[in-house]
Amino acid sequence: MHTTAILTALPLDRADPAPLFRQLYAAIKDAILRGAIGPGMQLPPTREFCRLLAISRQTVLNAYAQLSAEGYLSGSVGKGTFVSADLPIAGAGAGAPGLLRPLSARGEGYLAAMRQVAYHRGKLRAFRVGMPAIEHFPFDVWSRLEARRWRRPDHLMGYSDPAGYLPLRELLCVYLKASRGVNCTPQQIVITSGSQQALYLLSTMLLGPGDAVWMESPGYRGASGPLHAGGARVFPVPIDAQGLDVAYGAARCPQAKLAYVTPSHQLPLGVSMSLQRRLELLAWAAKARAWVIEDDYDSEYRYTGAPLASLQSLDRAGCVVYVGTLSKVLFPGLRLGYLVAPPALAGALVQAKAVLDRHTAIVPQMVLADFIAEGHFGRHIKRTRELNAGRRALLMDGIARDLGDLLACGPADTGLELCVHFRRGHDEEAVARAGLERGIELRPLGHYADAGAAAECRAAPGQLLGFSAIPEAEIAHGLKVLGAILRGE
Repeated sequence: MHTTAILTALPLDRADPAPLFRQLYAAIKDAILRGAIGPGMQLPPTREFCRLLAISRQTVLNAYAQLSAEGYLSGSVGKGTFVSADLPIAGAGAGAPGLLRPLSARGEGYLAAMRQVAYHRGKLRAFRVGMPAIEHFPFDVWSRLEARRWRRPDHLMGYSDPAGYLPLRELLCVYLKASRGVNCTPQQIVITSGSQQALYLLSTMLLGPGDAVWMESPGYRGASGPLHAGGARVFPVPIDAQGLDVAYGAARCPQAKLAYVTPSHQLPLGVSMSLQRRLELLAWAAKARAWVIEDDYDSEYRYTGAPLASLQSLDRAGCVVYVGTLSKVLFPGLRLGYLVAPPALAGALVQAKAVLDRHTAIVPQMVLADFIAEGHFGRHIKRTRELNAGRRALLMDGIARDLGDLLACGPADTGLELCVHFRRGHDEEAVARAGLERGIELRPLGHYADAGAAAECRAAPGQLLGFSAIPEAEIAHGLKVLGAILRGE
C-alpha cells in the first residue's frame, strides 16, 4: 500500500480528550514499529497531509517534530520527511502472536501454579472461605491512626529497613511470645507483603530446581504454587487424625529439603498436629538437615481452650521458619504478613527481601504498630473471636439439626472454616457447580489435593464451608440451599 494511503487511514478520534497531534504521533509511530511504513519511506508534505486528514498544519508539524525528536523521522526543509533509514524494524508481521518468544520454564511454572489458586469474586455469600468478618473491623480507628501518621511524617517515610518497621517487629515479638510461645527477637522477624510473599521468599532462598519438598495433601494451594513455580519437586504427604504423616514422608521421600505444615489448624481438614507427631517431624528435620515451614495462618481463632503453642517453640535445631499473616485477623487487602527465621537464616532473608521489593509499604506498618500498641488489636481479636464462635455454632447446629444424615463435620476447634464430608456418594464438583447456580459458594475438598497425588493423599469427598465473614441469615439460607442440592430437590 502507498505511504499516503496508509497515513490517510490512520485512526483519529476528535471526541478523544487526547490532543490530535498526540493521536497522530502515536498512529504514525505504531505504523512504523509494525512495519507498515518501512525505513527510508517518504511521508507526505505537511500541507498535503493536513488536507487529506482535515486537520490543521500545526497539528501535523507538532506530530512530525515529536517523531523527529525521538529518532523515527529525519529530513530537512526542501528535501522532505522520511522514516529514518537506520531503524532496525523487523518488517511487516513483526508483532504477530505466533512469533512471540516463549516464556522461561519458571514463567510457565508460575502460570501453571496460579491456575490452581482460587480467587474471590463478586458479592460476599455463603460459604466463601478464607475471609474474616471485615464488616466488624474498626475502620474508623484505623483511619484516625493513619491520618495521624500522615500529619506527622518522619524520616522513615523514605526508604526503610527491608526487615520492616522496627517498632512493629518489637510489638509482634511480644505478641507472638505471649500468644503462641514463639521464641524470637525482633531481628529474626521480617515483615512481608502477606504470607504469600514470605512463602515465595523461602521457596527461592531454601530450594533449588528439583529439590524435593513435603507438602500436606490435601493442603494449601497457595503454598504449593511458589514451590512448583520455583522448580521444586513437590511430594504430597497424607494427613491423618494426628496431622502430617511423618513416617510416610520419611519412608517414601527421605531426601526432602523442606516440609510445609499447618500444625495448629490443618487446611482444609481442620486437624491439629499432635505433640508426638510434632516431635517426630522436628527429629526428622534435624537428622535430614531439612527446613520446616510452619504456616500459622489463623491460630488466633481457637474456640475450645487457649491457642496451641507453636511448633517453633519446640524447635531446638534451628530448622523451623514460622510464617504468619494479618489477613485473617484484620483484612486481606492490608497485605501484611511476617516470618520468624532462625537467627542463622534471618540476615539472608532480609537481603533477599531488599532485592525483591526493597521493603513492604511503611505507612501501613506504622499504623499497625499504633493499632497494636494502643490495644485495638487485642480488642479486635477478642471481639471477632466471639463473633466467629457464634457463627460457627450456628453452622454446626444447623448441620446437626437439618443435614446430619447427609454431612459429617470434621474438627472445628479453630479457624474460619468447617470441613464437611458427604455421608452419601455425592460428586463434590457437581455439588459445587449446583451451589454456584443457586447463589452459594462451595469449595470441594478435592481442590486442595495436588495433581497426581496418590489416593491416600486425597480427602474423602466433601466441601469446605467458610463461616467467619458470613452473616447469620446468610448461613441459614446457605444451609437450606445446600440441603436442597444434596437431597436432589
